[in-house]
Amino acid sequence: MSSVAEETAGLLTRSKYADLYGPTAGDRVRLADTNLVIRIDADWCGGAGHSGDEMIFGGGKVIRESMGQSHIPRDNPATPVDTVITGALILDHWGVVKADVGLRDGRIQAIGKAYNPETMSPRLYSDDRASNFVVGPETEVISGNGRILTAGGVDTHVHFLCPEQIHEALASGVTTLIGGGTGPAEGSTATTVTPGKWHIQRMFEALDSYPVNIGLLAKGSTVSQKALRDQVAAGALGFKIHEDWGATPAVIDAALRVCDETGVQVALHADSLNESGFVQDTLAATKDGNGKYRSLHVFHVEGAGGGHAPDMISLVGEPSVLPASTNPTRPLTVNTVKEHVDMMIVCHHLNPEIEADMAFVDSRIRPSTMAAEDLLHDMGAISMMSSDAQAMGRIGEMIMRTWQTAHVMKSRYGHLGQDTAEADNFRARRYVAKYTINPAITHGIDDEVGSVETGKLADLVLWEPKFFGVKPHMVIKGGQIAYAQVGDANASIPTPQPFLPRPVWGFSGQSPKSNSFNFVPELAVKGELSRIGLHKPLRAIKSTRDVTKANMVHNDGQPKIVIDPDTFDVTIGGATTSDVRTTVNGQQVGRHYATELPMAQRYFLF
Repeated sequence: MSSVAEETAGLLTRSKYADLYGPTAGDRVRLADTNLVIRIDADWCGGAGHSGDEMIFGGGKVIRESMGQSHIPRDNPATPVDTVITGALILDHWGVVKADVGLRDGRIQAIGKAYNPETMSPRLYSDDRASNFVVGPETEVISGNGRILTAGGVDTHVHFLCPEQIHEALASGVTTLIGGGTGPAEGSTATTVTPGKWHIQRMFEALDSYPVNIGLLAKGSTVSQKALRDQVAAGALGFKIHEDWGATPAVIDAALRVCDETGVQVALHADSLNESGFVQDTLAATKDGNGKYRSLHVFHVEGAGGGHAPDMISLVGEPSVLPASTNPTRPLTVNTVKEHVDMMIVCHHLNPEIEADMAFVDSRIRPSTMAAEDLLHDMGAISMMSSDAQAMGRIGEMIMRTWQTAHVMKSRYGHLGQDTAEADNFRARRYVAKYTINPAITHGIDDEVGSVETGKLADLVLWEPKFFGVKPHMVIKGGQIAYAQVGDANASIPTPQPFLPRPVWGFSGQSPKSNSFNFVPELAVKGELSRIGLHKPLRAIKSTRDVTKANMVHNDGQPKIVIDPDTFDVTIGGATTSDVRTTVNGQQVGRHYATELPMAQRYFLF
């Protein structure tokens, strides 16, 4: 049947349906200007076999009194939602579906089909995750039609140096920040640490008026277990062990002992110089008294950001290690190696005139391990992405660098075995998990954030597909719009240039006390931190001590990794990576430094 005949008969062509309501099941959507394409697996709010009564808002459209909008008040047992996001394409670790999303009390109440029970029959999709929910007279509408909805990003490696970082993070789609610092002090610039009770309390006060969830990392580089316990009681959700303060086996063991007592996580920047031991000694230090390996979060596991030279990356294959990348090495390009020299000199307080300092720099910058890092991400062996903000990383590029890596790997190796030639759903789910659910699991906050699931805090990001991963259309924080693309405030409509990401009402006033949390250990919830006058509520983390690599969603690979100490060639199971070649399963294939990336100059003036 022709398109004209179908529409005459009351049927809509697929393209016409997409124009009216957004793409539906079976439709494919390209992510920005990458080579990545996702296919909608199911349409929970309409589409073929379920069409009719699609909820859209506007002049002459559905969400009106006695049509899509019911007369049911908010306090009715039917619990109409505070906000409905209509017809959004959800991309999350669990799938790629289209659905209406209902928000109530700052949380995700329902995902499925919004409707008016007074005028519409329930059209429940046959999936136990989908549900009907009511739109009432007190419901706000956000149009998700034709847009992609993801969970807010969780950045676990933030050097808190200046307040402007919060704006950059939110403007990129990141809603949870975990890290340490007190400002641009040398200790903070180098080590992601907020040391001691006094600094921890002052930083919670400083961050109290910003609509982001916060977790602070205390100094873990000490063998004083009392000092470690005191910092947990003060509100630190974990420790950072850093070689610049000392990352000896004794330090690692002491921190993990207190972690086991309190449930918090430890993040490790290991000993690049191998002064106190090699990578095998660090791993051995994680054993408890019964010989069991205790889990820990390893920052920039490739090694350029710091860690045992040259074989830090071998820890990726360990079941007790939760490995992460920082974004400056992602992906390996013609500029990556050169850029790292100056970054390292500044961040680690080195002198380019001192030969020993430059030897330290050279030991950490290895193109072969950066190339291996590309492959390990695509294999699902490196579980997380983070920024290392303002200390060899860019807070506004964590999400973008993740998808650039995915693009490079598809261009180099083609579709993953779990995908088809038509769509990259599994690869997309693997990569989105690296900056959402997996860092949340690692730090014990996945009951609250990290995915688009009912009951969780409504930390959500809406993207126009052409700007996906680059510039969010809207960032929702705890049910409120905190950041959005908005035009000139003196214009007659909201779209005239300059059309920029700007803070809006969820960012201002006392909104953060209602839409954001301070994530702290249980020990701190009723402690002194609760009595210093913070407005943002304290939320206890879950214990992290049983979290292992097996818990990393779509990123639980544990390949055996060997690094040649002379050539720095990396062998990953059956894959070998060096400066000039890559051998996969014994077959040599060409590899090169990426010379062009998506999500780059096409979107930015500078």
